[in-house]
Amino acid sequence: MDNQAKSTPAVPPLFIISGGAGALGKHVARIALSQFRLDDVEVVVVPQVRTAGQLAEAIEQVHARNGIIVHTMVDPVLRESLVRRAAERGIVAIDTIGTALDRLSAMFGQTPLGQPGLYYGQEEAYLERIKAIEYTVEHDDGRKPHELHEADVVLTGISRVGKTPLSIYLSVLGWKVANVPLVEGIAAPEQLFQINRRRVIGLIIDPAELADHRRWRQQKMAHTAGRSYTDPSNLYDELDMARKLFRKGGFAVVDVTGKPVEESADEIIALITRWFKQQVDFPGRRTDR
Repeated sequence: MDNQAKSTPAVPPLFIISGGAGALGKHVARIALSQFRLDDVEVVVVPQVRTAGQLAEAIEQVHARNGIIVHTMVDPVLRESLVRRAAERGIVAIDTIGTALDRLSAMFGQTPLGQPGLYYGQEEAYLERIKAIEYTVEHDDGRKPHELHEADVVLTGISRVGKTPLSIYLSVLGWKVANVPLVEGIAAPEQLFQINRRRVIGLIIDPAELADHRRWRQQKMAHTAGRSYTDPSNLYDELDMARKLFRKGGFAVVDVTGKPVEESADEIIALITRWFKQQVDFPGRRTDR
């Protein structure tokens, strides 16, 4: 019996060739590789392959490493060229998208757009919205004031004026929102006056509606703030304090009285987009940091 250890053949690297970022091909490759008992297989992403010259370079790179191609080429001309060039070089090329495009094209009666990067663009927009929600939750109720400069919008106002619901609603639309509560006798954070004043929105509300909100809060949450929390004269003082602070900072003011969250949010978005000429679909793109 031969006691010499049998050598294990080297596993060839997988090259993800894509006209976009290559995220889809890499994801598919990782799912497939998980089904095999193999040591770490090298996965090399070759992204943004959009010309014949780039494709030729990619094929030579794979050939030099005796690799395997996994591709997600949506451009029909480049996809056909890749298949041909790989065959000429004796390279295994696995098409993860071509068959699906052909079948769907026949079913829908439409020719695929053949534009790379469209899926990544949608995924990127989704991820930006997730980041906006995470930022907003982390910066609710005055938390992390040293990071206010990172916000697309900063909402400020007294208790029960609707800062948190507005913040969350805006974040779902992709806006990074921080909110800062105003409390009599407690100074507002200095950072509120150091950031671009046009990104700060002061919220006010009719005293009677504010009193209703606070009474509801006391009943539902066993609030222990005492009578002054709903006392009409105290509410007027708090609102007056807030208005003075808004004037001091030069902040825009939005009256939320009787408005659903959606209406107040639309008003805030209109103010910010008018001042900064931002695209609402991608509100996180900042030019004033």
